[in-house]
Amino acid sequence: MSQYNTTILIIDDNEEHANATAEAIQKVGYKCIVATSGKAGLKIIETEEIDVVITDLIMHDFSGMEILKATKEKLPEAEIILITGYGTVETAVDAMQKGAATFLLKPININHLRAEINKLVEKQNLVRNNILLQKQLDEKYGLTGIIGNSASMQKVLTMVNQISGTNATVLITGESGTGKELIAKTIHNNSLRKHNPLVILNSAAIPENILESELFGHEKGSFTGALYQRKGKFEYAHRGTFFLDEIGDMPLSAQAKLLRVLEDGMITRIGSNESIEVDVRLIAATNQELGNLIKEGKFREDLYFRLNVIRIKLPPLRERLEDIPLLLDAFIREFSRLYSKEILQITPEARKILLRYQWPGNIRELKNCIESMVVITTKKYLDVEDLPDHIEKKSDEMPVSHGLMAGMTMEDAEIELIKCTLASVGGNREEAARMLGIGERTLYRKLDLYRLK
Repeated sequence: MSQYNTTILIIDDNEEHANATAEAIQKVGYKCIVATSGKAGLKIIETEEIDVVITDLIMHDFSGMEILKATKEKLPEAEIILITGYGTVETAVDAMQKGAATFLLKPININHLRAEINKLVEKQNLVRNNILLQKQLDEKYGLTGIIGNSASMQKVLTMVNQISGTNATVLITGESGTGKELIAKTIHNNSLRKHNPLVILNSAAIPENILESELFGHEKGSFTGALYQRKGKFEYAHRGTFFLDEIGDMPLSAQAKLLRVLEDGMITRIGSNESIEVDVRLIAATNQELGNLIKEGKFREDLYFRLNVIRIKLPPLRERLEDIPLLLDAFIREFSRLYSKEILQITPEARKILLRYQWPGNIRELKNCIESMVVITTKKYLDVEDLPDHIEKKSDEMPVSHGLMAGMTMEDAEIELIKCTLASVGGNREEAARMLGIGERTLYRKLDLYRLK
């Protein structure tokens, strides 16, 4: 916002003084609107976009303090300059505490007024540029850290975008290392609760005898070792989000109490009879099949139905091979910065091995692998010799994809083979055509025929 699209409202029931002030400000490029009464000024504040309000403190109908209050309610980003011929320290302090940017005494030094306006406009520019930058970052990285152009990940991203603004309970499923915690953080960071706490607890990491205390808190003396009152994770997550990981490992006793919290929005600390209301959005995650646990009597069916309002299933990395080149490049950049190295690329040979590996540990294993390679390499690129031994060894033992199966049509098999071959060479169509034993033009024609990007 430059001075040429900054609008300044001048409110003064002395019409001559108001017009003279406006004329002086317009000379340096600002757009001015003049109101010769408090009532007229309030009407403009309610209907126009104003950046700076300059108002006389004492007027016949409304005071400058009333203008200040109305401006802060209607235009919270606007800056207010109060002007008076009857200033006192107490009035100035009161005005500043209620949101005035500055307090000037008559007769006004016009150069001083221009300087104050310039300072306020520069401040607004800085704030608005920061907001715009944050908005751009949110639009680009709002689904922060989630990398993937595959159809399965685009489906996940669409779901995350749709549900983040709601308070619906979410159940995230997927193998270990697929990024369940990252999805939970992304949902929270794009929700209306993002300025409130995100509390994370791994059920599998907490011994059963203290899990209930971790969840709901306890009162002093409620059990041996309870030397003081302690809030639980639900209380800390009040008005925020609670991410409960590995919920499939939660004991049945805790499951029953968790169900009550989800149904009633109330928790009770151990050793207390008093219920405490909590406003928490729950996101749960598991790498287990809860349906099997229900059959085995290890998970409550009613809790499952209460958790399974929105379900997000994360695909394993072996089913989204086309995302591996993107992840490789992102992790190389990340660890190059972290370890102050100039790693420019990964060789095609090393990339091919990584693309053929099946990644049982999913994204977490891939990330650890790249970090290891960046740490040990002495070159400006990552090569086969930097690969962990187990990955290099297994890459030739594993099939390129589990996508080919008996019963597929020849067309579906050809589509799958082309997709996997392209993924294995990082999208290099010339190399893919060579590996498939067809001409590059033939490959392009098939890509167009099957609508493959």
